[in-house]
Amino acid sequence: MKDFALTFDGFDPAEEGLREALTSTGNGYLCSRGTAEWEDADGVHYPGTYVHGIYNRETTILGGLPVLNEDLVNLPNWLVLKLRIEGEDAIRLADVELLSYRHELDIHQATVIRDLRFRDHAGRETTLRSRRFVSMADVHHAGIEWTLTPQNWSGRVELISAIDGRMTNKGVARYKPLEGRHLDPVSPRTFGPEVIALKVQTRQSNLYVSHAARTRVFEGEEPVAVERGLYQMEDYIHQVLAFDVHQGTPVRVEKMVAFINSRDPATSDTLERAGTSALRYSDFSDALQRHISASDELWRDCDMVVPGDDHVQLLLRLHIGHLMQVCSHHTVDLDAGVPARGLNGEAYRGHVFWDELYVYPFLTFRMPEVTRGLLMYRYRRLGAAQAAAHDAGLRGAMFPWQSGSDGKEETQRIHLNPLTGRWEPDLSHNQRHVSAAIFYNIWHYFQATNDLAFLADYGAEMMLEIARFWASIAVFNAERGRYEIHGVMGPDEFHEKYPGSTEGGLRNNAYTNVMVAWLCRLAHDVLSLLPKSRAEALCERLDLTDEELTSWEDMSRRMYVPFHDDGIISQFEGYEDLEELDWDAYRAKYGNIQRLDRILRAEGDDPNRYKLAKQADTVMLFFLFAEDELAEIFERLDYAYGPDTAHRNIVYYDRRTSHGSTLSFVTHAGVLAAYDPRSSWERFLVALESDLRDIQGGTTQEGIHMGVMCGTLDLVQRSYPRIHIRDGVLYFDPRLPRRLDGLRFAMTFRGTPLMVAFEGGCLRLSVHPEGVSRPVRVGIGSDVRDLCPGESTSFVLRNNGLAEPLVT
Repeated sequence: MKDFALTFDGFDPAEEGLREALTSTGNGYLCSRGTAEWEDADGVHYPGTYVHGIYNRETTILGGLPVLNEDLVNLPNWLVLKLRIEGEDAIRLADVELLSYRHELDIHQATVIRDLRFRDHAGRETTLRSRRFVSMADVHHAGIEWTLTPQNWSGRVELISAIDGRMTNKGVARYKPLEGRHLDPVSPRTFGPEVIALKVQTRQSNLYVSHAARTRVFEGEEPVAVERGLYQMEDYIHQVLAFDVHQGTPVRVEKMVAFINSRDPATSDTLERAGTSALRYSDFSDALQRHISASDELWRDCDMVVPGDDHVQLLLRLHIGHLMQVCSHHTVDLDAGVPARGLNGEAYRGHVFWDELYVYPFLTFRMPEVTRGLLMYRYRRLGAAQAAAHDAGLRGAMFPWQSGSDGKEETQRIHLNPLTGRWEPDLSHNQRHVSAAIFYNIWHYFQATNDLAFLADYGAEMMLEIARFWASIAVFNAERGRYEIHGVMGPDEFHEKYPGSTEGGLRNNAYTNVMVAWLCRLAHDVLSLLPKSRAEALCERLDLTDEELTSWEDMSRRMYVPFHDDGIISQFEGYEDLEELDWDAYRAKYGNIQRLDRILRAEGDDPNRYKLAKQADTVMLFFLFAEDELAEIFERLDYAYGPDTAHRNIVYYDRRTSHGSTLSFVTHAGVLAAYDPRSSWERFLVALESDLRDIQGGTTQEGIHMGVMCGTLDLVQRSYPRIHIRDGVLYFDPRLPRRLDGLRFAMTFRGTPLMVAFEGGCLRLSVHPEGVSRPVRVGIGSDVRDLCPGESTSFVLRNNGLAEPLVT
């Protein structure tokens, strides 16, 4: 690893799935795994291309039970380029002797590169250099370039350039018993001698998807005359390009591809548009340069510079690069959410969870228009959330735990335990806290952007309907004089119900109840932020009464929060009465115990019996809110909140958390930054390396983890600099680990671009003199300053802004 390059030397079949996910390329519209063009899906390699919003539902009969699932569809494979020498079988890595092999992702240029030299069974040695990109400049285009050089031979070669529509969703082993066919053939077609095209249709959602590819051969800059042959079926088409090659003389092959689907604007016939677009598309060199220029522009806004640690620097850039593959300026108008596993794998079926909570902070401070577009995904599904609440006998908007095409609840009712091979009930749809996360995301987008138009037209309506939902699900306990919420799950996920109970859900999850108390206060006040006419119209349209607003105010003061006898916040009511787990015994027996739920169930036990957590639950409160904010919430609820409350709770739950989700390392790294810098940094490094090292044992090849990748960026941007917004002021209170000394990054606050730099015990903030910018207010503690375009200011930091020294 060096600079912006993630490089793998040598071919390792066992690692190829992971490498394909890590070296994917995308542009915020589509993404393709980093699979070699000459390989088919075979258990080692898995070609996969995914586009935002292309979902399809299919039903599987399991033991006589119909199981309906919606998947992000693996689209036709456009990568296919195969080499035949002297009419022999197409070259595959498994059939030749590899003399050298290098597989690289150029993160800055978003280009995947392979350099290989191989000897075939006839002793012919050949070098092949493959370069590939998905264009950040031209949203519907991508390109492949091969440079082929025969080293010790001359002869006749054939290149097979194909579009393969026979793809199925089979990229996740535990889903293989489930139906994976999502595409029906429509038609292949050619556009002149150089362009082949294929049109398919999703089987249930009735979306048309068309790919078109133009393939040409060059020697230097001169085109090579080739013989072309055509073969096509209803769901597959290829050209065979035959030509002579000469020892030591390189030839270049260019395959330029266009992608169109029926959700794209300005589209009539997807096949016609794709074919025409491929015909008109520029050559590889020009298209690549346009792509690089567009990528450069994004990196100027998104890069984070860490001069003191090359390893951390590279992985942060890898994570930024993957974020831009999934969420870029091309995403804004797509009606897209944030798939929890990105766009390069099929885990979680491409669904949208609460992971966006970890994704938005980085985006909002750099590309706020992207966050706005992603929030619109939620707004367009507000009606589905309202219908879900109504069907449950509730009011307001109940957003689903897993969301896909139309906002219905997509969570499976059963899931496979790979340790037992059994299908078990899945109660995770009770994680209603996703609605609180959406409220949180809207509010913090508004705080960072002051986008009153979004709040007035869309955000406030969602916030009010979410508050209404919580008011309808809460019950008032007259004996306690408190509001309670029953039948839900917290982020923990190991606790789905009480031990021995047949009914799913828990009572008074502390994280959920505190979030509800917070959002009820804000929802009560949000109308005052809107123009009077808009506030009145919104209240009339929602039939929102003064009595409801008063009840929300009351809930903000009287939500019940359970506590242990020793003052620790109980994760949920009854948590204190659960059994302690012998953590040392389980670590000694199993080593990796991140997925304790599967381990315990395989033993015939039940994780609901124990004081344990898959991931941060109660601790999330200390991650999402600044210390003074959380103290205000508890004081408003008339609960004690002392100077040691946060630390005591963090330590208590840290000892009882298996970190079965990589998000948990992000959360604990963030909350420990102020109390235990060494432990915080250790968690940060685990989170930072979690996908690269595939620490969950094979999950990354099923799709990178968007939440943890973006969460590490948020740690560097927000948790370590300790950024928060209050009363329109951007506050800093840095506690940087020493390895982040010299950190600098760009960010945008309320429309004004800032350069943030930590160096020599100072925080320096600068506003670019050009462009449309407004004065902003920044501060540390009580030292608040106005910063105008073209100005810079520096704050001297206590303790140089650094945390305690780390032992390395």
